[in-house]
Amino acid sequence: MTTFPKATIEGYPRIGANRELKRALESYWAGRIDAETFRSTARALRVNNYNHLRDLGLTEDYAIPADVALYDQVLDTALTVGLVPGGVDLDEEFALARGNDTRVPLEMTKWFDTNYHYLVPEIEAGQEIKAVPERILRIVEEAAEAGHKVRPFLVGPVTLIALSKPAEWSLLPSLVEAYAEVFAALKEAGVEWVQIAEPAVVADLSTPDAEIAQHLRSAWSALLGRETRPNVYLTTPYGSAREALPVLGELGVEALHVDLSPWTLEADAGYPERVRAAVPDSTHLVAGLIDGRNVWTANLRERTDVLNSLGRGADAVSVSTSTSLQHVPHTLKAERNIPVEVAPWLAFADEKLAEIQALVAGEEGAKEAFAQSDRAVRTRAESTTIHNKAVVDRVAALPEGAVKREPAFKERNKVQREELGLPTLPITTIGSFPQTTEIRKARADHREGTLSDAEYNEALKAEIKQVIELQEEIGLDVLVHGEAERNDMVQYFAELLDGFVVTENGWVQSYGSRCTRPPIVVGDVSRPEAMSVEWSAYAQSLSDKPVKGMLTGPVTILAWSFKRDDVPLSVSADQIGVALADEVADLEKAGIKVIQIDEPALRELLPLRQDDRAAYLEWAQRAFRLVSLEAQPSTQIHTHLCYSEFGQIIDAVAGLDADVTSIEAARSKMELLEDIDETFHSEIGPGVWDIHSPRVPSAEEIAGLLRAALNHVPTERLWVNPDCGLKTRGYKEVEPSLRNLVAARDEVVEGL
Repeated sequence: MTTFPKATIEGYPRIGANRELKRALESYWAGRIDAETFRSTARALRVNNYNHLRDLGLTEDYAIPADVALYDQVLDTALTVGLVPGGVDLDEEFALARGNDTRVPLEMTKWFDTNYHYLVPEIEAGQEIKAVPERILRIVEEAAEAGHKVRPFLVGPVTLIALSKPAEWSLLPSLVEAYAEVFAALKEAGVEWVQIAEPAVVADLSTPDAEIAQHLRSAWSALLGRETRPNVYLTTPYGSAREALPVLGELGVEALHVDLSPWTLEADAGYPERVRAAVPDSTHLVAGLIDGRNVWTANLRERTDVLNSLGRGADAVSVSTSTSLQHVPHTLKAERNIPVEVAPWLAFADEKLAEIQALVAGEEGAKEAFAQSDRAVRTRAESTTIHNKAVVDRVAALPEGAVKREPAFKERNKVQREELGLPTLPITTIGSFPQTTEIRKARADHREGTLSDAEYNEALKAEIKQVIELQEEIGLDVLVHGEAERNDMVQYFAELLDGFVVTENGWVQSYGSRCTRPPIVVGDVSRPEAMSVEWSAYAQSLSDKPVKGMLTGPVTILAWSFKRDDVPLSVSADQIGVALADEVADLEKAGIKVIQIDEPALRELLPLRQDDRAAYLEWAQRAFRLVSLEAQPSTQIHTHLCYSEFGQIIDAVAGLDADVTSIEAARSKMELLEDIDETFHSEIGPGVWDIHSPRVPSAEEIAGLLRAALNHVPTERLWVNPDCGLKTRGYKEVEPSLRNLVAARDEVVEGL
């Protein structure tokens, strides 16, 4: 039997260092390449990744995980074990992910507390489950042909059902049989290790922790009891296991991964000791010591102390990442403009592999790596460039605890209705309009210096003018300027705020082909000058209708950035909140009467454990309220949330005290509105057009969703809008969809 490798990782970025998979996906969807060309491109990317990881030191058999997926790992697993039917058909897989002219896609939501989105399997009691092992066997075979013994990956059966809709536990026995069939096929193909992720054990989900532990025992006792199977490497990323930990220790699994990142130990300091007590020596322990979801250089001495606290000999424990590295960029080597002082403080995916090698070698075997770690820890703590006393003092002078905008909503609402004069069921969009090829080229040319500032500004103004004219012609009521000047809703502001560093090539997959470049919060945050006023004011000058000022909220800026680990998150949130408050004041001075403060990530940072959530929601609400605290009563403050498991945070959303709340609702067919009650006082715009799918919803479909919304929301409080911004869509989809939006609204209003 091949022993478990000493050094490994839980997963690697799969989109490609140059976003090769993204480009291949979008070329296939657009019809520019055929299925065979697409498959060949994806196959080459996977093999190149295996070669690269071997070159970086993962040379042992099964050290490299084959955590591959063309769109999403949950969908890929669900198709492989047959929980979702679809087999190996490429177009069927993408129809489930994106929808098409005849069907809506699967619902999408956040993967635990990360910025990755997974597709939610839709299941029902009594359904047939038929495994499709060919999907995973192809991955193993192609790797073997290239000279690699890789570790095939699946999401575990307990997590798969726990994250499905509904969590239909009656299916678990038949699902276990499907996993057993896949295991047997892998064993027959010569695979000695398979990696199975069960992160459901680290979170408080809709299924209680104690029940998760029971299902874990039931499923894995059955699977591990089979003779025809590979060795199982069971992983528990994203946090600490609690009630399930004793069960994990009792299962008799060949290898067990535990998340021991600084993030996890900050929330559960005693976890290493509990792991030591619960996991027997017969189970090979894999310590997830290197943080897989943040970019700071590891303190190798502190990490070594954690490793030693497990009380195992060198041969009885391996070193890995806490989570898949899909949450961080590929490598620092692709960055040219990160400040010289900051670069040594950072470690992306490739650099984290070097840290793993150092921990395996120990200080005697990796003296230079430990010395570099020591220097990074010391220079970061001593830096005079990341600490801003004026910012610290300003935040310290704020009122403690909750802050509240005055007057209360009811009085503000009356003033705003008189000021804005909007029709019944007013229509708006969430903010962004399609980023055309011309705008992207202008931005690239300006960045390269071949387009002057004046020429670039004229190009942006021409695009804004076109967007305003289109909205007026279609008949929208509250307009947006389209955000042509923004590369990304977070990065744009990070580039203009002090305290951030941005990357050139730090791409991270959000879902499917969608990638972002998360900025890095390196120090205290402040706003040197106005960031959005020029563009909003210009757009407003083109129309008599109100044009929304568009800001990304403090929690979302923080959530979609790599966060500081040397101060509490609440400190950075307050700093960003007061910086954005200055922007609100300047927008008001420029005549902007409607301001949207986007917070799509409010749910994303919600701690996985119920006990930790109240404190988070308290400071998250406070940071948002700081932005609008001094806004005039006549200024209508909007916010936007998406993929948020709305029911879990409804009180917190109400506590934001926005005047209008727009939220994703199309894929879930308005079911989130069942959580609305009298405590939710704002006006609300449940999305009636799923912009993450390329399909154009009909006016009839939208009207049906609006009527469903009216069953829960009074007419005078209901807005009409898409689920999210339109940046990722094309005008061929946007124009007919918006026209259908107006037609549907008019039809529903006529019937009131």
